[in-house]
Amino acid sequence: MFFELIGVIVAGAAVALIVWAITRTLKGRLPKWLIPASAGGAMLIATVSMEYGWFARTSATMPAGLVVAETIEAPSPLRPWTLVWPYVSRFVAVDRASLRTHDGQPDQRIMDLVFYGRWARTAKVPMLFDCAGLRWADIADGVDFAADGAVTGAAWLSVAADDPVLTTACAEA
Repeated sequence: MFFELIGVIVAGAAVALIVWAITRTLKGRLPKWLIPASAGGAMLIATVSMEYGWFARTSATMPAGLVVAETIEAPSPLRPWTLVWPYVSRFVAVDRASLRTHDGQPDQRIMDLVFYGRWARTAKVPMLFDCAGLRWADIADGVDFAADGAVTGAAWLSVAADDPVLTTACAEA
């Protein structure tokens, strides 16, 4: 966040300096208000560019094994352009490298979900997926596993068959 603020300030200062140099070269033929207006415009463009580029930058630097399962867009009336072109403000990735299964429960698998947010900390949550039963559960306190892989104490949440997180978690590698 700090580096983005510095980037926005540098963009505004650079454009203001360029417009100032053009104004000096033209011997004052351009209006003086053009320098701060162009700096403000450059800062706005830099900010919007960083907002829209966040998802691509973040997903490109994810570790191997992470697969983006779902993206959440954030249109906002405070940013009117997002009503036309929403940007990705957060997304969920499935850590396929963390896959754990049990021979006694072939339709169930444990994987980590990684939650990314634009201005939020990244969170990793272990999840239990029942691919045949179309449901999932957080692996939290009170969840126990029997020797045959059976699960007790899980708070299952039923989901649709086309749920992107379940589909990604249950896809064969």
